[in-house]
Amino acid sequence: MATGARPHGLLGPRHSAHALPADHLGALSLPIGDDGVVVGNDSEGRPQVVGFHHPVAYDVLLIGGLWTAQVLALRLAGTGARVAVETGRAQAWTTLVQAAGAGQECISLYDVGRVPPMGATVGSPVLVIRDCGMRPPRGRVSSMPWQSVLTLLPYLSPVAPRLLRGASLVGIQRVSPDEAQHIGRIMQLPRREVEALSTLGDGVTLWCTRHDRQYSLTQPTDAESGLLGTARRLD
Repeated sequence: MATGARPHGLLGPRHSAHALPADHLGALSLPIGDDGVVVGNDSEGRPQVVGFHHPVAYDVLLIGGLWTAQVLALRLAGTGARVAVETGRAQAWTTLVQAAGAGQECISLYDVGRVPPMGATVGSPVLVIRDCGMRPPRGRVSSMPWQSVLTLLPYLSPVAPRLLRGASLVGIQRVSPDEAQHIGRIMQLPRREVEALSTLGDGVTLWCTRHDRQYSLTQPTDAESGLLGTARRLD
């Protein structure tokens, strides 16, 4: 996905020509290149692409497992983005960072509260992954143009409502029925989605905003599974 918040399948134009009133041109934005990553496939096997790089501040909340966050880190790094991981469990990331680097610092590790200014630009976008436990402190480095922040929460916590309300995009993996009810109220999810959240399989994520929703199943490549193993919700 280029500049919008909604995950979508890779569908081409349906019409030979498109017309737009002149007074609507100011609201039009066009993708330049491919600024998204495949987060998984939908129920019909179509790739689901999410754009993490935007000309405005963009915050993502993932309530889920470390495995999914690490797959996203690898795929973002594979697009040429710089990935900064702020974590209190560096040992869980070290092998990935060493394997992904190949002599280049495409994924960097920092202690909690120690992420320096990254100097993100349109030509050198940054994703900051905050893996700081159930109560992540407010980060020194925030989202800004071309620098997005993904916060990983293993489960719902007291800070989750604030993060849910402030996120541009939310990914939700399997949670308890009570957690699903809380999330559903904040994200205005239909009843069927709330009930489904406690039954999701490993590797399945509901990516949503308050207006759009899409399930995706993340299937690792051979290289990803060799490094990270198979999909899992719990670490």
